Amino acid sequence: MKKSVTIGLDAGLEARPIAHLVQKASQFSSKIYLEMDTKRVNAKSIMGVMSLVLVNGTEVVVDAEGPDEKEAITTLEAFLSAK
Repeated sequence: MKKSVTIGLDAGLEARPIAHLVQKASQFSSKIYLEMDTKRVNAKSIMGVMSLVLVNGTEVVVDAEGPDEKEAITTLEAFLSAK
């Protein structure tokens, strides 16, 4: 299951918000990836997510596969698009 999300965090994703994102992703048993341009990183990897350099207004695709994929995508979408 994939969902395109526009980053809505005013400060973008810096260290603290990235840590929260990784914690949220790690709560799910599904495999979760973030895709931007040609990059695809594990959403449960703080270093991977930091490598994307996500800023406010950037579009990213959340890709989840597993038993709780729908809930995972809904949770990460809400977090990423929060104002």
